[in-house]
This record gives sequence, C-alpha cells and structure tokens, in this order.
Amino acid sequence: MRNGFFITFEGIDGSGKTTQSRLLATLLRDYGHDVIHTREPGGSDGAEDIRRLLVEGDAGRWSAETEILLFTAARRDHLERTIQPAIAAGKVVISDRFADSTRVYQGAARAELRSTVDQLHDLMIGREPDLTFIVDMDPETALTRGLARQSGEDRFEDMGLAFQIKLRAGFLDLAAQFPDRCHVINGDQSPASVSGEIQTVVEQWLS
Repeated sequence: MRNGFFITFEGIDGSGKTTQSRLLATLLRDYGHDVIHTREPGGSDGAEDIRRLLVEGDAGRWSAETEILLFTAARRDHLERTIQPAIAAGKVVISDRFADSTRVYQGAARAELRSTVDQLHDLMIGREPDLTFIVDMDPETALTRGLARQSGEDRFEDMGLAFQIKLRAGFLDLAAQFPDRCHVINGDQSPASVSGEIQTVVEQWLS
C-alpha cells in the first residue's frame, strides 16, 4: 500500500465535503492506514487561532487581499506542524480544504487575485495534494444547508447565493486546470452514493 500521502476535499459551503472527508478517513483506517483528519483554516494550534478571524464576524470584515495573507499564514503553520510531519512518518493526511480554496475564494470569486495567491503559495507553501476531491452540487441547495447549521462560522455563506455560484464555477475551472489530481464528484446524490464514488477513485489510485 502507498504510505505517506495527502488527500484534500474541496467544494462550496454546504456541499458535504466535511462528511465525505470523515467517511474516507474511516475507510482508509479500515484499510490499515494511519490517518490524520484535519481541516483548513485550522489543523494546528496557531492556524485554529487564525480560523476564528476568518470564518466569524461580518462578511466585509476583511478585504480579499488581507484574507489571502491570513489564509497563507494559517496554512504555513498547518503545513509545518501537522501535514509535513505526518506524511514524513508515513501517515495519510486528509484535509477538509487546502490551497485550492484560496485559489477559488480569494483568487477568483472575491477578486481577480489568482496570480497573487499563486505567488504566495509558491513562496510559502510549495506543496500540492496527491489527490483532490471536488464535491460539486447545486449552490442554492448547498447554501440553504450551510446556513441551517447555524455554526457561528457563517461569514462566507453570508456573502450570498451569487457568491456561491461564482465559487462553484471557480472549483470546476480548477478541476480542469489540474486534471491529474482533481476528481469532481456529484454532491447532489445521497451521501452513500457520493462516498461510493470516492471509494472507487481511491481504490483505483491506491492500486
């Protein structure tokens, strides 16, 4: 079996990617892998502190440029303290979001800052996932689901449906840019069907 690899889940808010990332973590543990399930922003003590700045509060709290810097700082801490040590130890890291979210949210949907995002990523992160699942679903359905959670981390959902539509288009464009690692999964199916599609891809990839 492969050891020490990195899988990420991406998608619009409320798409079900968090649930699917947890299901995959359980599956890979059943396969005998040592799995770290983590998230962004967050995944380390310092990054979790920054998370609260990013996902709570008024929708207009930060400019897109400031968000890019905050996300990059959180991701660097996450990479140093969680992701890199786990992969070096032969573990599987499954992350609910990574750099692709910044490419889409701040680099495309909020502002046309993709070149800035890419430059900072190359300079400070320099790591791509081995495999990425983009859970794609109807933006209106996803937004309704996301707001219904009332998690207190609704800052991006509060930007409205038009923003979620832009996000969906951005993630689909991203999948076309990185076809070797990105797999688009229809999130409008039942959770079990979504999980089954993901399992098929992972089993083929592992073999």
